[in-house]
Amino acid sequence: MKAFAALFDAIDATTATNEKVAALVAYFRAAPPADAAWAAALLLGRRPKRLAKAGDLRLWGAEAAGVPPWLFEECYAQAGDLAETIALLIPEEAETGDGEQPRRDLPTDSLAWWVESQLLPLAGMPTDAQRAALLEAWRSLRGSSRFVFNKLLTGGFRVGVSDGLVVRALAQVSGLPPDTIQHRLMGQWEPSPAWYRALLQPVDVADQWSRPYPFFLAHPLTGEPAALGAVQDWQIEWKWDGIRCQLVKRNGRVLLWSRGEELLVGRFPEVEASAEWLPDGTVLDGELLAWREGVPMPFTALQRRINRKVVGRTLLREVPCHVLVYDCLETEGRDVRDAPLHSRRALAESVIALLPSGASIGLSPVVAVESWQDVASVRDASRSQQAEGLMLKRRTSAYGVGRKVGDWWKWKIDPFRVDAVLVYAQAGHGRRAGLYTDYTFAIWDGDALVPFAKAYSGLTDSEIREVDRFIRANTLEKFGPVRTVKPELVFELAFEGIQRSPRHKSGIAVRFPRIARWRRDKTAAEADRLDSVRALIPA
Repeated sequence: MKAFAALFDAIDATTATNEKVAALVAYFRAAPPADAAWAAALLLGRRPKRLAKAGDLRLWGAEAAGVPPWLFEECYAQAGDLAETIALLIPEEAETGDGEQPRRDLPTDSLAWWVESQLLPLAGMPTDAQRAALLEAWRSLRGSSRFVFNKLLTGGFRVGVSDGLVVRALAQVSGLPPDTIQHRLMGQWEPSPAWYRALLQPVDVADQWSRPYPFFLAHPLTGEPAALGAVQDWQIEWKWDGIRCQLVKRNGRVLLWSRGEELLVGRFPEVEASAEWLPDGTVLDGELLAWREGVPMPFTALQRRINRKVVGRTLLREVPCHVLVYDCLETEGRDVRDAPLHSRRALAESVIALLPSGASIGLSPVVAVESWQDVASVRDASRSQQAEGLMLKRRTSAYGVGRKVGDWWKWKIDPFRVDAVLVYAQAGHGRRAGLYTDYTFAIWDGDALVPFAKAYSGLTDSEIREVDRFIRANTLEKFGPVRTVKPELVFELAFEGIQRSPRHKSGIAVRFPRIARWRRDKTAAEADRLDSVRALIPA
């Protein structure tokens, strides 16, 4: 644990990419395979979920620190992070009635031991057993080791290193190309010494047949598309609002993978049944959508299916799903990602042609255009297609790994915009602890303000401090951590989607709301009204 905590500190202490990679390489070269396996898993985001209730952790943290709960809560409000509060408040050596309790000798300081023997078993323990185990762990750990342990415990472990840097470090340690390491990290795996040794093997000894390929991602287009050159050099597609996925048909089996490397087997049986018609040795890249009568349904419909391990007949009937294929990555067991896009598109067309009529798999259409003016006009009509905008892909591009600039661009439509009034506020966490940064906004329904959306991002640091001062000076009521604010400040909110929702007071739900700007030029009375916002909802 000490070595992993030292790695955490080294990464946190620098913004230089090469220094972070060097620290990772040094750790992986020195760590035992069991620790290295868990380190890779944690750094790549495969951290355990919260293993104990936050309320229990606060009570036990106060007990271990020897402070009353109210004082612990005050410290937590200032620190803004539960793991850090516990790590800082508990003395390095706990006090007892007889004096100082010496630090116990640990059987090992291995990261794998702490995760497998001390952290993961907490999930199945009774509350009293959890308390005893955690008080003992906090007594045993010091400094950064205790902080990292707490971050893993609360499910909030994050470190300033991207997956790509971890891949680069593992590639240096193994001597393998980064693409090989990234491919081996795709899919389902459990951190273990055997898995880690296989990851670094020059010859791929692991069974790779079920794994998808790393996804190729697009960059947002911020300038004018005409700067990209001749429009004939680009393939124009709709940017659908669904789940990016890969369909894998190998060894006679069908596997559906999400971009988040989650295996979706059994959740979309209509898609899997259609994929049985695909030739063996086929991998297709596409978008999973809720789909009815040839038209995408709202993303919220798809959300009803995403987390269902077992899908009943009613849900299958109400929310049928479909995959629109963008690309062909493998055919007849041959990796074709290096082929130009126009060739891969032809392969995708030939594969989809083999499917029966009515299959839940089809081709995402290529948009026919003759000029960039045509592209702009089509983009403006995206919402009529239930799309988020357009994808611009260079026709000669290979299928790369990750987000590379130059060959694939996403050109999204402008977001919806609504002027709303700040009515509630709550303090933030982390670096925003002690500042009111979590806001609830309302719009007018007759003479009353109705809560409409929450937003947490979009203001500059100076604007956040200014709003914070206003909130403190204009609080009308307090409900626990939430303050009711005098309704004076107006902000323009931007969001991607809107639909009716009986779960919200306004009867409306929006997707990805954020603050676009502070409307200092408007009074609260000039904020938008519910009727005009309802008019934004597609028919």
